[in-house]
Amino acid sequence: MILGTGSNVGKSLVVAGLCRLFADRGLKVRPFKPQNMSNNAAATAAGEIGRAQALQARAARIPAHVDMNPVLLKPESETGSQIILQGKVAGHLASGDFARRGDFLPKVLESFERLSADADLVLVEGAGSPAETNLRARDIANLGFARAAGVPAVLIGDIDRGGVIASLVGTHAVLDAADRAMIAAFAVNRFRGEVSLFAEGVETIRKATGWPCLGVVPWFADAVRLPAEDGLDLRALAPKPGARLKIAVPILPGIANFDDLDPLKLEPAIDLVLVPRGQALPGDADLVILPGSKTTLRDLAALRAQGWDIDILAHRRRGGHILGLCGGYQMLGRVVSDPLGLEGPPGEAPGLGLLDVATVLEGQKTVREVDFVQAFSAASGRAYEIHLGRTEGADLGRAPFRVGDRAEGAASADGRVQGTYLHGVFASDTVRAAYLAAVTGAGLRSSLSYEDDVEATLDRLAAHLAAHLDIDALLALARARAKVG
Repeated sequence: MILGTGSNVGKSLVVAGLCRLFADRGLKVRPFKPQNMSNNAAATAAGEIGRAQALQARAARIPAHVDMNPVLLKPESETGSQIILQGKVAGHLASGDFARRGDFLPKVLESFERLSADADLVLVEGAGSPAETNLRARDIANLGFARAAGVPAVLIGDIDRGGVIASLVGTHAVLDAADRAMIAAFAVNRFRGEVSLFAEGVETIRKATGWPCLGVVPWFADAVRLPAEDGLDLRALAPKPGARLKIAVPILPGIANFDDLDPLKLEPAIDLVLVPRGQALPGDADLVILPGSKTTLRDLAALRAQGWDIDILAHRRRGGHILGLCGGYQMLGRVVSDPLGLEGPPGEAPGLGLLDVATVLEGQKTVREVDFVQAFSAASGRAYEIHLGRTEGADLGRAPFRVGDRAEGAASADGRVQGTYLHGVFASDTVRAAYLAAVTGAGLRSSLSYEDDVEATLDRLAAHLAAHLDIDALLALARARAKVG
């Protein structure tokens, strides 16, 4: 099990890199995360899992499966989350209802046992930090799981954020003896500079904890080339002087499936501007993308509260292009209704009125992978859908995509406003190129082969970890599964 001293210390990518490394050594590797909290989800044949586990499965060269992330909590507000249990919606969890999380442990162990039965090695990712002792009594995400399943752990600290010695030693200090005994070693991640300069720091941690060090991993700059999982990854990007296309994306509170943006972020000719709350959308943007949302009505209200609706309507009057993805697509219509209160209190609100469609949120959730074709170019790709809602209206007659015999999405008469329920369309190089050419009015040349780039980056990540971690010592920590009583 790979634990971290906090959120966003690099656990997900360490597990992904190790999945690729051990898979390439001929092992049957399976990633596993007992509990994840993220609105960035992936669709599998049997339901939803966290996006990070889908990337880890890809790194292990196997299809993603719901057993890889049996509990996914999708935040719907500051005080509650939707529960996805083994891929399916299973109700709601209030943020203060920590005791209920322990009720999921039997399902977590069931999924873990199934994965373990068909694996040489299972790499388990923790969540947050095991030092959150106030949550320990019903913990299923960190050492609570490790002890229940008999899985040894390695603790990762992030030196880039500062205080790594205190984070590692402090975690050791606050754990009880039984939990502490589950941690077999530590490693330091994201080191910048000459690694040998931290030798004294490693020794300080080793003496204070008694844990051996598996290595100090230098900063892996290419991490930005892999699909983002955490909302903390939504930081401002460096401007690209000379870019031919500027895309503005408002960052709404319930933003979901924002890895849709990753291929655009990597395009050399695109300046992708992630706009935080409190800032106006740039007036010189060529394209505004409204991304997916876990809570469409709440985010629509937030969009208006920021004045972004005014910016978007002005952008439309100037002849700009607008693309809505999933929840963003719903916001572009005339009205969004949630009569059953599926994403919050029951209600409805007028949309932006840029597409002649209306959406009603319904109880049955759509989760599926699909093959699609871009209507105007015949370019094709593989995408996925994760959404509540039925959208109808005249602009569906100009759908920008087709899925089998079904028209998908909607478009305005001039084609400058489009919406779709499909996620991941820009991962297709031909679809992305055709859409960007239509926006710019000319061919936007790109040397980016996105899927090949992800594969090559996973290979480099595996080599990076192999060079800086004691892989044989790490593998030696793993042990045969004992029967869980």
